[in-house]
Amino acid sequence: MKKVVLNNGLKMPIMGFGVYQIPDHDECKRCVLDAIDVGYRAIDTAAAYQNEKAVGEAIQESGIDREEIFLTSKLWIEDVGFEATKKAVETSLNKLQTDFLDLYLIHQPYGDVHGSWRALEELYNDGTLKAIGVSNFHPDRVMDLIVNNKVVPAVNQIETHPFYQRHDDQEFLEENGVQHESWAPFAEGKNNTFSNELLVSIGEKYDKSAAQVVLRWLIQRGVVVIPKTVRKERMKENFDVFDFELADEDMESIKKLNIGESQFFSHRDPEIIKWFASTLGK
Repeated sequence: MKKVVLNNGLKMPIMGFGVYQIPDHDECKRCVLDAIDVGYRAIDTAAAYQNEKAVGEAIQESGIDREEIFLTSKLWIEDVGFEATKKAVETSLNKLQTDFLDLYLIHQPYGDVHGSWRALEELYNDGTLKAIGVSNFHPDRVMDLIVNNKVVPAVNQIETHPFYQRHDDQEFLEENGVQHESWAPFAEGKNNTFSNELLVSIGEKYDKSAAQVVLRWLIQRGVVVIPKTVRKERMKENFDVFDFELADEDMESIKKLNIGESQFFSHRDPEIIKWFASTLGK
């Protein structure tokens, strides 16, 4: 498995398995065990996914040494702030049955993220968290953390797929030593991703599916990917993207699919921010 080197020297697999929208305990546990069996050695979960316990059980039962698994979890907005963040990390560690996390992210750019970051810096410095980062932060929010704190985020996990390609964001992140990671690499099937004429035609050149083309396109850009599926055969298909390379003209052709905006919602939309606050009773 190809790995990227984070800004603190930690090596992270460029492909992992995501468990978003798999809240059922037994199904999530089975999926993680299947993914590990296929060969995945990075698992991405979050407190908000409500499946950390299942992920932890699967890793324990897999027989794979914990040190070989790159495990990521995330802080939800109800736990932002210095003290609340420390408690949230402890809760995640207990559910995941581990005494450290390879990567821990602030899930959303709202609330007292600076208080949370100071807590994460302490946990990073004592070795509880091997790397810390953010998710869904636009460049201005990333820079705000960088200039006002000591530890530069190792990763920014953001929506990135053929219809929202984030080239400018990636350039900014690279300039500041922050690894770009994609969530929803397939845009959750929006815009007919899996049957898109261009992606299918490119795939035919390499005897690969549209999904495999998308993953290969991101990997060749140096973007970490965490595709999610509940079907083992799809896990195998997604994992089988390291035996070919897209030609430059194919990489350029995919740029034509870029719509340049989120296919879900904007994290800068005031109404979205109000909605997040309303879920906390604020």
